[in-house]
Amino acid sequence: MAAAAERILPSSEECVYTACYCEENIYKLCEWVRDNTSLIQEFYVAFISNAAQQVPLWMQKAGRQYGPGKPVVWDYHVVLLHQREGQQTDVYDLDSMLPFPCNFSRYCTATFHSDEELRPQFHRKFRVVPATDYLMIFASDRSHMRVAGGWMSPPPEYPCIQTDLSAMNLPMFIDMTPSTFMGEILNLKTFRLRFRTPTVEEQALAPDPS
Repeated sequence: MAAAAERILPSSEECVYTACYCEENIYKLCEWVRDNTSLIQEFYVAFISNAAQQVPLWMQKAGRQYGPGKPVVWDYHVVLLHQREGQQTDVYDLDSMLPFPCNFSRYCTATFHSDEELRPQFHRKFRVVPATDYLMIFASDRSHMRVAGGWMSPPPEYPCIQTDLSAMNLPMFIDMTPSTFMGEILNLKTFRLRFRTPTVEEQALAPDPS
């Protein structure tokens, strides 16, 4: 049985959260890590999408309305990963029914299932960005959530996240075209390999950081 994930962040109930604004929820988690720990270099932000912007995810709270075992098909989703040398990676997903945080292997199995059971248009891609870069670069004017006369979902109460260089670059994070913008573009297989727990043999062969 896998060991329980170590909690670094506050409980999910204590985190800043606005439904349908996962990119900002994760930004606020990154801010918390930066301001309250010395571990920000160990964290990564993962955007999940594809060319069709149709990505099925299981175990999402929004999926409860469809019945047990049914996925939600998002246009994109964003999670936070904590990868420590020689240890399991933990996933922080404020929209998941899984533990917060959740062991990476368990999260992947429960949330993504397998691309083999899906049509190619639903295969998930991942843009993985260091949390430090995300805090410096990400910006959103929330225009993607505006509709005639209001909002698709009420926005956060705090001001829009902007930088000196941009007021809106969210679409660039969602775009899964290789060699564009920043970070690594991975498919489900390479994503799982990138953040899997190293074997005992691999840990023994790892160089001594001292």
